[in-house]
Amino acid sequence: MFEIEERIYNMGYKYIACIDEVGRGCLAGDVVACAIIMPRNLSIDGIKDSKKLTEKKREDLYEKILSISIAWGIGRVSPKKIDEINIKESTKLAMKLAVNNLKDKDGNKILPDFLLIDAEKIDMDIDQESVIKGDEKSFGIACASIVAKVYRDRLCTQWDKEYPGYNLKKHKGYGTKEHRELIKDLGPSPIHRITFLKNILNK
Repeated sequence: MFEIEERIYNMGYKYIACIDEVGRGCLAGDVVACAIIMPRNLSIDGIKDSKKLTEKKREDLYEKILSISIAWGIGRVSPKKIDEINIKESTKLAMKLAVNNLKDKDGNKILPDFLLIDAEKIDMDIDQESVIKGDEKSFGIACASIVAKVYRDRLCTQWDKEYPGYNLKKHKGYGTKEHRELIKDLGPSPIHRITFLKNILNK
């Protein structure tokens, strides 16, 4: 999983920020992106696309990834903004915010010289490459995918307390049968994406 990064390092780049997002297809909550700069050729056992890992494994890996990362940043875009500008633009905005929020362990801002992005291009004046299924092909993107997923899952636990009744802690905002039925019964909460609910609300 290092081949892509190694090719880019060999072109003379120093800081490769790998970027992925989570929550793009959810009916509720923010879309969350992570940008992360990992040390060159440093491996962690068990790293793969976050969707293929158990919750406990993701939590363990999250701590390991952050402890050895050079820098990491999170970008979040709210449901309200998603409704305003659409999910594709919101995903790209979250990725851009994540890059702008890259900091090292001492809180110093780190500016990458190359962006390796899972299946997107973003409007930044930094050399970049889009990788389809990047979380399966790039170690750094797989790390970003795990960090984004755990970070957002923790937000879902918080939202579950703030907006009880929707079971957000369980389905994490995705459109499960249970979640769709609860939206019909209770109506949308302030963190539901209204533009995603047209079929459910019959509007």
